[in-house]
Amino acid sequence: MKTVEAAVIGVGWVGGTRAETLARTALVDKLHLCDIRPERLKEVTELYKPATSTLDYNDIINNPNISVVYISTTPETNHYPICRDCLKSGKNVMLEKPIALELWEADELIHLARRNNLKFTIGYSQRFNPKVAYAKKKIVDGTLGNVVSVLVSRHLSRTLGSKIASRVRLSPVVMESTHDLDFVFWLLEPAKPVRVYSQGAYGYMKPVNGSHDVMFTTVTMDNGTAVMIGGGWNMPPNYPNYCATWIEITGTEGSLFLDDTQRDNWLNTAKNGTWFPMSTMPGEWVDNVFAGGMGPETIHFLEACIRDTPVMVTPESARVVMETYSAADLSADRNEPVDLPLTNETISAIAEFKAKFRAGDNK
Repeated sequence: MKTVEAAVIGVGWVGGTRAETLARTALVDKLHLCDIRPERLKEVTELYKPATSTLDYNDIINNPNISVVYISTTPETNHYPICRDCLKSGKNVMLEKPIALELWEADELIHLARRNNLKFTIGYSQRFNPKVAYAKKKIVDGTLGNVVSVLVSRHLSRTLGSKIASRVRLSPVVMESTHDLDFVFWLLEPAKPVRVYSQGAYGYMKPVNGSHDVMFTTVTMDNGTAVMIGGGWNMPPNYPNYCATWIEITGTEGSLFLDDTQRDNWLNTAKNGTWFPMSTMPGEWVDNVFAGGMGPETIHFLEACIRDTPVMVTPESARVVMETYSAADLSADRNEPVDLPLTNETISAIAEFKAKFRAGDNK
C-alpha cells in the first residue's frame, strides 16, 4: 500500500481535527505538525505523536519527504502566503476556505498549482455532508427534473460567530455562506452565476467586527435557476459551535427538503443544560467514527494525491465562489444587483469596499 508523509500547518480546532484524522489512517507514513502557539503544539503532539512538530512552517516547506500539506491557519490573511510557499516548494495542498482575500491572490495560487502539476483544493466540507451528497444524486439522476430554485438558510450561534469575526473583518457571506454557495453551485453544474443581489441586517455582531448579523443573498444562474442563501451568526449562545441549516430544492418533477438543523441529537444534563452533540459544520470524532464531513474530506484529498485522481473541489470553483460572495458584499453596500463575472469596474469597487470595511467605516 502506498503511503505519504503529510503535514498540518495550524492545529487549532479545524487543523486539530485534520491532524487527528491523519493520525488515525494507515495512508500516512509520517505525520508532521506546525503551529505558532507552543502550548497548543505541545498538546496535539502528545495526542497524535507526529514524527516532527515545529513552530516554523518553513520546516514543513523545506522537508522534501512531505508531499501533502493541509493549511488550517488563522487569521485568514495567512492563507495566501503560506499556500503560495507550499505550492512553490512542490507540495500538494488542501487549504481551508477562503482560497484567498484578493482575487489576484487566488489566481496566483491556481497558476502555481497548474504550473507545478500539483493537487490543490479548498476545504468546503459540506460537499461531504451525506444530505448534500443525496441532493446531488437526486439532481443528477433526474428525480427532480430541471431545478427551478434552491434555498439555504444557515444560522450559527453568536459564540462561534464572535470567535470567527473577531479575528478578521469579513462578513457572514464570506465566512459562512461561502460553504452554501460552493455546494449549491456544485449541485447546479454546469450552470454559472450571472447576477447577485444581497441585503444585510446589523445587530449583535456590529460592535464585534462591524459586520452584519445576517445576510440574504439571491443569485441568478445562467439557466434561470433562482438561488437564495441566508447566512447569519447571531443565534443566542448555546451548545459550542452549533450550526443549524435548512435546505429546499424545487424542480419541474419534484422537490427535496433537507433538515440539517441538528435537532436529532439532544443531550440535557443538570450541569450544562441542553446540548446538541455532533452539530458542528466540520464534525467531530465520536469514538471510532467521524460524525460530519471533514473526516471524509481529509481522507479524500489524501487519496487523490496518492492515486492521482481529481479533487472534489477545484480551486477554479472556489474562485467562482469568491467572485460571488465578493459581489454579494458589494451589492449589500450599494443596495443594487451586481453582474458576474466581475468587470474591472466592480473589482475596483470591491477593493474600495474592502478598504473601507477593514478601516471600520461601515456606515
